[in-house]
Amino acid sequence: MPESRVRKTASQKRKTADRSALARKRYEESRLAGGDRGWVPWVFSSVGLLGVAWLVVYYVAGYQVPGMSSLGDWNVLIGMGLMAAAFALATLWK
Repeated sequence: MPESRVRKTASQKRKTADRSALARKRYEESRLAGGDRGWVPWVFSSVGLLGVAWLVVYYVAGYQVPGMSSLGDWNVLIGMGLMAAAFALATLWK
């Protein structure tokens, strides 16, 4: 016959409550020390999409856009650089 579960004592309940309070305190301290990184996904996705859009516009109508036509092949470097910057920003996301 299986034995029934043993109830926690008051001291065991206090220990678990103290642990959860300590975990919340540590989380708040780390959040304040490291800063909130909620901005990272928005920025890296925006920069990545900007790089892709730059390359698409360059290949589709780059000769018609006044600023792009003067840059020439540097447009490829700019688009790839923006996408590389997006990947570098993605490493900041926690």
